[in-house]
Amino acid sequence: MLGKRIVGIVRIFLAIVAMGTAGYAQDLPQPEGPVLLTVLGDLAVTNAPGRAEFDRKMLEDLGMREIETSTIWTEGTQVFAGPPLKAVADRLGIEEGTIRAVAINDYAIELPFSDVTEDAAILALDRNGEPMSIREKGPLWIIFPYDSDQRFRAETYHARSIWQLDTLEVLP
Repeated sequence: MLGKRIVGIVRIFLAIVAMGTAGYAQDLPQPEGPVLLTVLGDLAVTNAPGRAEFDRKMLEDLGMREIETSTIWTEGTQVFAGPPLKAVADRLGIEEGTIRAVAINDYAIELPFSDVTEDAAILALDRNGEPMSIREKGPLWIIFPYDSDQRFRAETYHARSIWQLDTLEVLP
């Protein structure tokens, strides 16, 4: 009799733990505005089945960082602002893997996780203080601090600087 009670208590405990874990997986708020970024893959935190969706405010809330740099696609020095790619990874519990970045037109590139550092890429939302339209390579553009470090001036990083970004997929 006591054994059945213990088994019942253990089952209730496991059910409570499972419910708590499911709640944690939904810890990311729902977007209130248009979704600018969808992240797919093995995520610790989601807000939709199998993915995390971000609107502009949610991305801004991750912390904006400015990069003042020239690019091979623009004239003169530009000021880009957006959350670090690392802030997105940290918020979703991403710690390893390759990140496949996909643009609105399905153009895709892969970034090694070594690019996910505090001083590397940002997901630029703004250029020179203004949101970027699709025509202006927005709404998101992966930008590296090209002028601050010679390593970012290589073709490798230019190829990773995808614009009109709308999806990130974490690959194993």
